[in-house]
Amino acid sequence: MFSGPFSESIIHRAQERNITSISLHNIRDYTTDRHHVCDDTPYGGGGGMTMKPEPIFRAVETVLTRPAGWSLAPADAYINLPAWESQTPVALPLDTPIILLSPQGRRLDQTMVAELSKHPRLALICGRYEGIDERVHSQLITDEISIGDYVLSGGELAAMVIVDAVTRLLPGALGYALGAHQDSHSPGLGGLLEGPQYTRPPMFRGEEPPAVLLSGHHAQVGQWRHEQALLRTLLRRPDLLHQYPLTQSDRAFLQKHGWEFSLQKSG
Repeated sequence: MFSGPFSESIIHRAQERNITSISLHNIRDYTTDRHHVCDDTPYGGGGGMTMKPEPIFRAVETVLTRPAGWSLAPADAYINLPAWESQTPVALPLDTPIILLSPQGRRLDQTMVAELSKHPRLALICGRYEGIDERVHSQLITDEISIGDYVLSGGELAAMVIVDAVTRLLPGALGYALGAHQDSHSPGLGGLLEGPQYTRPPMFRGEEPPAVLLSGHHAQVGQWRHEQALLRTLLRRPDLLHQYPLTQSDRAFLQKHGWEFSLQKSG
């Protein structure tokens, strides 16, 4: 599932330039039985299967007690791993978040992505089946993240989203150094949505770019982009305006376009 997204575009180039490295680990490789079982029926009954704690603990503790980038060699897979005692806690690096991707986690946003990008290493656990044994929650993970209020078949797609979002913020990952800081929800826009963009040709099917963008007047271009960011946020995500430090001129511009500041403030 990961081979396509991680071998294309920005993530691929970031790995080629040693800006980031990604190691994939199959939890089944850390089982010890002959059938490599990593799930079982839940206590108390009910439908679905629940992921067992031992393979998850063994995978995370084996990987995080080794240098970043370490991968399990084929010859070491399954029962040939070094001795590991399931009942003995292993000391793990405190600066490495151990994140479970789950619809019950705190919802991912750009502020959270920026926080994650500051860590030298991240461990992402992809849930599957009906759920994960609660002891993984209580004893192993340090954070639980959701990419939205819906349910996926597993945490793999959510992990890909986090890797992509975090990689964009790493220095040198993008061709334009300030690009990630001028995207929607980014600190460069104060959390607003990015306004419209135009490029060549100057005329397409009867529509031209705004004249200000062709004027060469940088101050006016900056003011137009700021106002368009305000307007697009008003039209599509007005809730974000509560978090933005609006100036008096910002409020006047928004009220001119139908924003009732008094109602928004009281709500």
